[in-house]
Amino acid sequence: MATISSICNLFLPIILSLFPRTLCATVLQDLKNLHQPPAFNSTILSNCLNNPSLRYCTSSPIMDFDEIFKFTIVASHLCNESNNPNCVESFPKVDLRNRPNIAPLYLSFDFFWKYCPLSIMSIDLSNNSMKGGFPTEVFYCTQIQSLDLSINAFSGDIPIQSFSSFTNLTFLNLSYNGFSESKLSDSQFFKRFNSSSFLHSGALLDPKKFTVKAVVLLVCFPILVIFMVISLVWLCFQRPDFLPRKLQRGWRFTPAILKAATDGFSHKNLVGMSDVVHIYKGTLRDGTEVKIEMYWDDIPRDSYRRFVDECNILSKLHHKNLVRVLGWCKSRKFRAIITEWTREENVEMWLSGSSPSWNHRVKVLMGIVECMRYMQKEWPEIDYELDTSSILLSDNMEPLISRFKVGDHNNNERSKNNRKLVLKQCVFSFFYFLGMQVHQCFLLFCRDT
Repeated sequence: MATISSICNLFLPIILSLFPRTLCATVLQDLKNLHQPPAFNSTILSNCLNNPSLRYCTSSPIMDFDEIFKFTIVASHLCNESNNPNCVESFPKVDLRNRPNIAPLYLSFDFFWKYCPLSIMSIDLSNNSMKGGFPTEVFYCTQIQSLDLSINAFSGDIPIQSFSSFTNLTFLNLSYNGFSESKLSDSQFFKRFNSSSFLHSGALLDPKKFTVKAVVLLVCFPILVIFMVISLVWLCFQRPDFLPRKLQRGWRFTPAILKAATDGFSHKNLVGMSDVVHIYKGTLRDGTEVKIEMYWDDIPRDSYRRFVDECNILSKLHHKNLVRVLGWCKSRKFRAIITEWTREENVEMWLSGSSPSWNHRVKVLMGIVECMRYMQKEWPEIDYELDTSSILLSDNMEPLISRFKVGDHNNNERSKNNRKLVLKQCVFSFFYFLGMQVHQCFLLFCRDT
């Protein structure tokens, strides 16, 4: 009974006699140039009759004689490359250790491994620095007793279930590779090998890596959680403007928000100052431009609570002719009122710097009167100033009352506030009457012209 290698060598002298220059040919040249001898098919069929267990005999649906011929060529070359003593008689081992140039080539011949000779008992592909996944081609050689894939760069998962076909395997070496961690200990098959078969293979749990992971899980992760909680608390109390919510009136601004809005209270954003108050122009995170009045005074706790109550009340004012109060701020060094940013021009500057038309004058006057009427009706407890220096002009020339304060309702000041209220009513009536008269005169004048 002829073996696979003997079959190859049986026809090889005839093939080489037809191509004498291929005596030193490589396996690739032989695969390209050699062709089947005339009696090759009948010899293969005869071998299958004598030994049906040969792998190419069980190929389906029909035998591919061209592929089997290429297999015999590769087998002949590989047997000699593996330094087997007598390839004419036997092919006991595949030994390609320390052969990085040809080991990947022979591993790529799928048709050879598909018809892996039954005589092969050992496969050694170690120390070749081969990359890629586990070489599953070796699983065709189910009869082997030794497999060495050490000192390579194989990676990915180890096909644990496929190893069950190696019923005769007694030696395994997967050391020094980059496989993924696998549950080898759960497989009954791998229990026959000790840990030396998997040194630095990546397949077993590395104690050092486990220690690092344990430290990360038990120490670093809680620290990370604590840091995230502290960061979230800091955002909630120091920078609530980072949270996904819209700016609302009556906000309690923090010093950190004001510092960020004014670029660290930079001199370029300082628009006015005195011994007690500094006025800054700032821009909030949502793009809103604000005016920040910072008062550098130390007030008692009762006064501070009154200041907060006043700011909350003022933030509820809503009229087109009132400067909008957005919120307030209190730190150990200062307190501040934050309002919307408006033009610095007031009525006094407007009247002295130009000669506005009577139409503009009436518009400004009627805006003030409408705002006084709103304040008198909705917020009679709030005082405001009506001198020309405290009334600002918006971009569309609307008048804006900018100075107001919640009245003091203590018993000792009640009579004084009553007098202020009467005076305010008188001023309101006067301005309202004057505004209506000027408006009527203007309409008559326009009608006559």
